[in-house]
Amino acid sequence: MIGAGVFSAFAPAAGAAGSWLPLSLAIAALAAYCNAVSSARLAARYPESGGTYVYGRRRLGDLWGYLAGWGFITGKTASCAAMALTFGIYLAPEYGRWAAVAAVAGLTALNLFGVHKSALAARIIVAAVLLVLASVVLVGASGAVALPVFQDAPSWGVLQGAGLLFFAFAGYARIATLGEEVRDPATTIPRAIPIALGITLVVYAAVAGTALAVLGPAGLAASPAPLADAATAAGAGWLAPVVRVGAAVSALGALLALILGVSRTVLAMARDRHLPVGLAAVEPVRQVPRRAELAVGVAVIALVLVADLREAIGFSSFGVLVYYAIANASALTLSREEGAPPKVVPAAGVVLCLVLAFTLPLTSVIAGVALFCVGGALWAVRRGRPGR
Repeated sequence: MIGAGVFSAFAPAAGAAGSWLPLSLAIAALAAYCNAVSSARLAARYPESGGTYVYGRRRLGDLWGYLAGWGFITGKTASCAAMALTFGIYLAPEYGRWAAVAAVAGLTALNLFGVHKSALAARIIVAAVLLVLASVVLVGASGAVALPVFQDAPSWGVLQGAGLLFFAFAGYARIATLGEEVRDPATTIPRAIPIALGITLVVYAAVAGTALAVLGPAGLAASPAPLADAATAAGAGWLAPVVRVGAAVSALGALLALILGVSRTVLAMARDRHLPVGLAAVEPVRQVPRRAELAVGVAVIALVLVADLREAIGFSSFGVLVYYAIANASALTLSREEGAPPKVVPAAGVVLCLVLAFTLPLTSVIAGVALFCVGGALWAVRRGRPGR
């Protein structure tokens, strides 16, 4: 969870929520908690790869599983674009879009040769990001300006800010997929999820509070690289290059993992003939789905060329929120014997996900609904084919 999103999501969220940004952060964390609990219980019941694509098909029917997979692919493709744009904006602001294109092309090439981010690399990146964030908070504490406390902000703006900040919590549900790799998963995973979310929320709250205090709501909302600008505004210009490098490295690590994850979901859906079957081909030597990875890389580059960072974050949030709404709806169908969570958790998750999805910026909602309509139409065409 603690990665590139923290460097990019606060600015658009502040533009929506203003000084109420901390409340938006709390709402986003609550939605993430409900989603993670539901995903954990479903993962224990169905220990298969595919996530909600599998859960939705098993619990709600083929269409809902398909829509979950479609939402994951479209939302996470936008996440890839957002990570690439974050890399470009922090590392080379004047050539950010082209730096983003180069990053996607380079990492897609690495994935084609089976080069993946290791667990050790992930730990090093997270440790470096935490050091950078701690430095920003420390220098920001000395350079803070007087911050008006909770100025008037419409409730719609607070919810929209929460939907945008949801982007920064991506990753928590992966804990739920590790049931085969930890001791006593029935106890360990339910403990790990709230601890991980709690730590992340504390870190994000400290960073958000610092950025608000140093830049103010308007300054934070207008900043393309908010944490680097916060360091400069706090009188620690020497720290800004370190922040930029930390953000760039974090974005590259996230982008590498995202391209890998999205391409594997494309592979799974192509094998089930929910996507063109040609995308299911696996290269025999390195055992990588090259066609799926190339398709994802091309789609991400196309999005990078036409969307800005805030649009990519909004569209990503819409797709992933719909994905988790289906996960929570699936968890609602679990019985007590199947390990169902308290009903209030998935019920709240469904409501929060749908409310946050449809209070995102209008362009994100329209684009998201349009793509889901396209996905539904493709599913209907496939279902109507004779001999299926």
